[in-house]
Amino acid sequence: MRAGAVIIGGGVMGVSIAYHLAAAGVRDLVLVERDELASGSTSKAAGGVRAQFSDELNIQLGARSLEAFGRFPEEIGYDIGLHRVGYLFLLSTPEEVASFEAGVGLQNSLGVPSRLITPKEARKLSPLISTDGLLAAAFSPDDGHCTPEAVVHGYASAARALGVRILRHTEATGIETQGSTVTAVSTTLGRIATDTVICAAGPWSRAVGAMAGVELPVEPLRRQIAVTEPVAGLGPDLPMTIDFTTSLYFHAEGPGLLLGMSDPDEQPGFATDPHDRWIPRLAAAMQQRAPALLDLRRTGTWAGLYEITPDHNALIGEATSVSRFLYATGFSGHGFLQGPAVGEVIRDLYLGRVPFVDVSPLSADRFAADAPRPEANLV
Repeated sequence: MRAGAVIIGGGVMGVSIAYHLAAAGVRDLVLVERDELASGSTSKAAGGVRAQFSDELNIQLGARSLEAFGRFPEEIGYDIGLHRVGYLFLLSTPEEVASFEAGVGLQNSLGVPSRLITPKEARKLSPLISTDGLLAAAFSPDDGHCTPEAVVHGYASAARALGVRILRHTEATGIETQGSTVTAVSTTLGRIATDTVICAAGPWSRAVGAMAGVELPVEPLRRQIAVTEPVAGLGPDLPMTIDFTTSLYFHAEGPGLLLGMSDPDEQPGFATDPHDRWIPRLAAAMQQRAPALLDLRRTGTWAGLYEITPDHNALIGEATSVSRFLYATGFSGHGFLQGPAVGEVIRDLYLGRVPFVDVSPLSADRFAADAPRPEANLV
């Protein structure tokens, strides 16, 4: 088999890249996915979409993706269940308020309509919270949440219609090079001759990069999510609500809630089995910020993998040590929401165009150059 480019990974990043390349007229594209589409991190995501970040690049990538999510039904032909209910960050310390005040200023300068609001205004938007100890909140009405699997299958369907070959249950097992040039990808289905590899393998990207001698500093980290029984009187406009101090977050999921938080005791690894060790910390966070949640019965839980980099920011670019190896990975929890924009960026890098935003500061080489780019607004 021969391909103009092989994309490794069938999550939102891989299928977005495939669609955007094919829509630009690139032919003979092959996407390989070791399992089912969206079976990795994408299907386990909370589905939040936002432009409220502290990093200018992330703001631009988030805002561009929000535009794409908004026109998804018309452009791609899929209903992705987009709810533009906003993101609400609850702030309890002067340091958090100062950081978000600076962030709101930067976001506003880039066209994002975020603003700081009072605790009273925050509770009106998100009635389940307690305002005890709250100093302020940050809110942007353009943010929200949608269904990750629908986005993946929408992009995949559109990519197939444009001629992309999507090979499920096909694992990339090696990358062949001649000198510093990619010549083929070995897979469990056979050899695919190609001169271009695009790594969108999420938590598995370090291993994929190693096949080509490219260092992609990505570690997998388990994160858990729970869903609750129906909540009486839950309004349709409940925003994605995040208590920034504890990292507790929740949004409406059908008649109930989807909720989660980070676990500082979690160690890097590929384990995705749910466990109850996080429940005491979750309960403590609820008691502090949203005690009404303590009365809700959990009806389900699952775990997925974040793909963490040392500065909790993405790796986007093209390797300098081998030609041509492109990558889009390491999003540290905000990959799903940036998928549409990053698909555009990788398309332009592949075609030799100038992307709508300069992603060179997100090169994987930044760590060797001691130039990390930390993102503060993490969930």
